[in-house]
Amino acid sequence: MVNVVTQVELPVDEKLKIYKNRLIPQDGLKGNEKRISIVTGTHGDELEGQYVCYELQRRIKEHMENLTGIVDIYPAVNPLGIDSITRGVPGFDLDMNRIFPGNTESGAMPEYLAAGLVEDLSGSDMCVDIHASNIFLKEIPQVRINEKDRRKLLPYAKLLNVDYIWVHSAATVLEATLAYSLNSTGTPMLVVEQGVGMRLTREYGDQLVDGLFVLMKKLGIWSGKVIKPKKPIVSKDGMVSFINAPDSGIFVPEVAHSNMIKKGELVGNIIDPLNGTIRNAILSPVDGLVFTLREYPVVNRGSLIARILEM
Repeated sequence: MVNVVTQVELPVDEKLKIYKNRLIPQDGLKGNEKRISIVTGTHGDELEGQYVCYELQRRIKEHMENLTGIVDIYPAVNPLGIDSITRGVPGFDLDMNRIFPGNTESGAMPEYLAAGLVEDLSGSDMCVDIHASNIFLKEIPQVRINEKDRRKLLPYAKLLNVDYIWVHSAATVLEATLAYSLNSTGTPMLVVEQGVGMRLTREYGDQLVDGLFVLMKKLGIWSGKVIKPKKPIVSKDGMVSFINAPDSGIFVPEVAHSNMIKKGELVGNIIDPLNGTIRNAILSPVDGLVFTLREYPVVNRGSLIARILEM
């Protein structure tokens, strides 16, 4: 059942609406059902979650007899951003994931929408916030957790069938994100990041959907068969090495995304198309897993080229 979560008036007699689709058991609600909420589309240029929302619902609807709880799907919480292929909220020059928990009294449209979304999500037994990377980088399927929420969230994150769980120190986590706002007020939320901006990586989407069913079964929302999830690597900030471009040019990778690399091996070259030369050979500083890799070839000095999980 499709419902309007929150809405605001727009110019020219229009309304901006955030929708959710609620799936409930065939026998109806008895009042004690567990609830999972799947959220995506906070950033308009991150589309990986659109496929996940589709595929999750498709599989549930094929076997509605196995649905024993509530599944709420929020596919586009920044609909203007998705419609205009804009990361933030068009017309306001801001990142929607930096304004939570929002404010219904401020009068600003994004603040009002954010507050309405938080109110609707609050009380879920689990929320999953699905992001992609930007158009410049590709990420393996991973869950990112605030260190202070590690004990509460890590057991659930391990069910999601991702390759990697990155536990961030509290100092690196922005308090104005949706996940921080919900976790700090008692509604658990996991943040998934995978793929690349403005694209769909179907194999990653299928992998995550498999994991969502495992999580739903653990929560008592799904009674059907599920896979045995992957055993993810779990790390803290100190285990991640960042590689940034020392010069401008065109980056040509020599290592495959999600592959292992040895210290001193070639990650890729920054080339000069005008002179036909290699400006910089980028070498790995550690042995590890390439879990982030530059997708967009143009780089400037300081551009992120790769992140390697030291192993």
